[in-house]
Amino acid sequence: MKRLATILLSGVILLAIVLVYRAETHFKDQVLEAAPDKDAVSIDIDGASQRLSQAISYPTISYDDPTKLDAAAFEGLRAHMRASYPLVYAAAPPRLVNEHSLLFRFPGTRSDLKPALFMGHVDVVPVDQATEDQWRYPPFDGAIEEGVIWGRGAMDDKVTVFALLEAMESLLASGLQLERSVYFAFGHDEEIGGPRGAAAMAELLASEGVEFEFVLDEGGVITQGVLSDIDGPVAVVGVAEKGFVNLRLTVNAAGGHSSQPPDHTAAGILSQAIVALESQPFSSDLSHIKMPLDSVGSQTGFVTRLLMANLWLFEPIVARVMAQKPSTAASMRSTIAATMLEGSSKSNILPTRATAVVNVRIMPGDSVASVKAHFIDAINDPRVEVTTFMENEPSVVSPTDSLGYRLIAQNIRAMDESVLVAPYLVIGGTDSKHFYSLSPNIYRFIMVRASAQELKRIHGVNEQLPVNDYGNAIEFFMNLLEDTAKG
Repeated sequence: MKRLATILLSGVILLAIVLVYRAETHFKDQVLEAAPDKDAVSIDIDGASQRLSQAISYPTISYDDPTKLDAAAFEGLRAHMRASYPLVYAAAPPRLVNEHSLLFRFPGTRSDLKPALFMGHVDVVPVDQATEDQWRYPPFDGAIEEGVIWGRGAMDDKVTVFALLEAMESLLASGLQLERSVYFAFGHDEEIGGPRGAAAMAELLASEGVEFEFVLDEGGVITQGVLSDIDGPVAVVGVAEKGFVNLRLTVNAAGGHSSQPPDHTAAGILSQAIVALESQPFSSDLSHIKMPLDSVGSQTGFVTRLLMANLWLFEPIVARVMAQKPSTAASMRSTIAATMLEGSSKSNILPTRATAVVNVRIMPGDSVASVKAHFIDAINDPRVEVTTFMENEPSVVSPTDSLGYRLIAQNIRAMDESVLVAPYLVIGGTDSKHFYSLSPNIYRFIMVRASAQELKRIHGVNEQLPVNDYGNAIEFFMNLLEDTAKG
């Protein structure tokens, strides 16, 4: 018995040594990697801010109903861009795609280098009338007050479009000579999926045989307090994004008067189906939670390092804890969200048809087909018809050892060496989804700083952008575009 106890104690000690050793050695220390030196650049931030302010004043709103589109607003914005950036328009007269999207090509001198693509979108979401009076400044005034640019689109995503234009205008004025060709693609309907903007531009480029060295679109930001145990700033660069699909659940029934109901009405059967779905979530995959920590995990606390370096032992515990919060649960599994319900048109009439729409954000590794199969299995009721619409497969995971990722990361840290850089999974959707076939290296990042709370202003009330952040975004793009153009 004593011998057995000794063996068990030795095993426990050995396990503890292995766990601690992995916690201390698994994560490499990227803080010690030197950021490249960059010369200071001169930016007319007052003039640039005024140009962005005017851009915000054009209500370039995307609606689900395309007949509501305000063509004059988009035309006005394009005229403003053309007048503000004459060197850009002279060097790369843009092609107008489906009336409102813009595709620029700045030709390089070396045909052996694949071009790079920088993306943004000029459309914005509507302002909810119920919250319009909660805005500190009118959402389409583009007010510059308190060192902040206010208005719809300031963050999502006119900051990217106009920072790119400001950066390229300045570089061309300084005599930039491009070895690598550079493209700008500015879509006009990203907020409704980009079918006529980014999708059409991607199709056009594909028909011309264009392939990109890398693509950079909107996505991550510099944030704090989002990654566990890291107090300092972290720039999260999207290397993958979820797909999406809407599934319509339909139950048909005889109907009739509510005074003589069957045991289960169409609405009741539909409700049971939704409960069944919510009770059987998709399986967890911690690889995308672990991905950013593989880059910056050395800066986390010991307990986090212990757990994440030893998922072979602790994965069930970690997954259970992370599943408790919607923000972390969304990063480790495909999500199920019942969003729309419809039944009878009158309270005393049994529905002859009850329908629900369930939105799923699909993890890389899952697919539209596997999601539908999961629904059918979970519901397990032939009375519930399951169909899909508005679907897009999840992306592949882009590498972090590519030229594009390296240039992005280096130029982020060149702005501030205290900022760590980590790859992550974008749980929303961007226009970059239309370019998967044109490059294996697709990244998503905006050079702005935002806390988790501040990110809620995107699509919300009081969307805003500090003037200093806008200056940083312009400087970042100037440096990144110059490095990219050098080949």
